[in-house]
Amino acid sequence: MKPRFVGRLSLADAVTVSNAALGFLAVSVATANPRLAARLVLLAAVADGLDGVLARHVGSSAAGPYLDSLADVASFSVAPAMLVVAVVRQTWGFDPLRVAIATLGGALFVAMAIVRLGLYTAYDTDDDVTEGIPTTLASVILAAGVLAGFTDPTVVVALTFVLAGLMVSTITYPDLLARDALIMGVVHSLTILVPGFKGRAFPYALLTLALAYLVLAPGFYWRETEGKTPSTKTTEGKRS
Repeated sequence: MKPRFVGRLSLADAVTVSNAALGFLAVSVATANPRLAARLVLLAAVADGLDGVLARHVGSSAAGPYLDSLADVASFSVAPAMLVVAVVRQTWGFDPLRVAIATLGGALFVAMAIVRLGLYTAYDTDDDVTEGIPTTLASVILAAGVLAGFTDPTVVVALTFVLAGLMVSTITYPDLLARDALIMGVVHSLTILVPGFKGRAFPYALLTLALAYLVLAPGFYWRETEGKTPSTKTTEGKRS
């Protein structure tokens, strides 16, 4: 007897499911190897962008948007939160108060990411803008920061709380245009493949681009996309 999903799910959905699996792998290795976990989170972000491209060009299924948000819960809420706790423990050990604060930050990050993903699926999938920073962007900032060597626990925990709040803010973020997504994708891929190249040049570059988008996009990123090719997302893949 064939599994229920045979004939019902698309190639884009298969990539989405692989995104979720990468999130689990990141969680499973975070304590032993935070840098590897960070690379897996970034690889999941690549899969998240790819499933949106495939959905637009070869089609998706009715389950696609739901699978996308469910996969993102694993890869861009639980996995980065676990990465934060793992990084903190490497420096602070098992200091009860400090680790408790870090764990609380991770729990808040997960909760706000899930709320953001639910709101996104309900209200934003058909628009070229979204409210609150994308969960993928928040996760990329944390993972790229770890690979770039910014692992001071105080900074990481504070950033986790800030990103958790921004995910459920009403700040409007436009989707990336194709050419900008391509640049981000190249830097993103090189960060995964050769994170230590030239003094961690690619993690630094990815972190800089992500932070620039975080800070500047709401007020300065152009929104006129008429006549443009639909963008390749580095945010949650849209299933139109």
